[in-house]
Amino acid sequence: MSLVEKKARQLLETAGIKDLPVPVEELAKQLGAQLTHEPFDGNISGMLYREGDRVVIGVNSAHAYTRQRFTVAHEIGHLRLHPGRPIIVDKLVRVNLRDRKSSLATDKEEIEANGFAAALLMPSHLVVREVQRRAARGRSLVSDEWLIEELARSFKVSTQAMEYRLANLGLRVPQ
Repeated sequence: MSLVEKKARQLLETAGIKDLPVPVEELAKQLGAQLTHEPFDGNISGMLYREGDRVVIGVNSAHAYTRQRFTVAHEIGHLRLHPGRPIIVDKLVRVNLRDRKSSLATDKEEIEANGFAAALLMPSHLVVREVQRRAARGRSLVSDEWLIEELARSFKVSTQAMEYRLANLGLRVPQ
């Protein structure tokens, strides 16, 4: 298990989260973050603003609900894993932005925050449990698209996010 996976699992265990879907916004609030949903310009999905003890997670309200959940989890990942990048407004603050570059996952911190978000929203032990429940019903786990769609609904994530997670956990052959 990677360090990112371990940190996500520790957070879930500390918060006592055992069932689906992971209440990611509630979790952010428990961590002291204020959530704000606004229609951001451009390709910004979200941002994490830190100033002293004040933490604000901004989410693009124009995006799909499942993407907003992933963005909140991604920003929690930055909060737990990274100190942030300093910028000067009228004083020093730290900000992480989730934009198109984040989705490309070319930056180490963005790769880690994306991995953290996936592990937080789709914990490996819960994904395995849900796949096993469905396998017990005698359905194919490799070729049926119903599996991805059904799991995505249960975890309240996009089908694309679930497909990647299943592949990364070795539970599904990539298409």
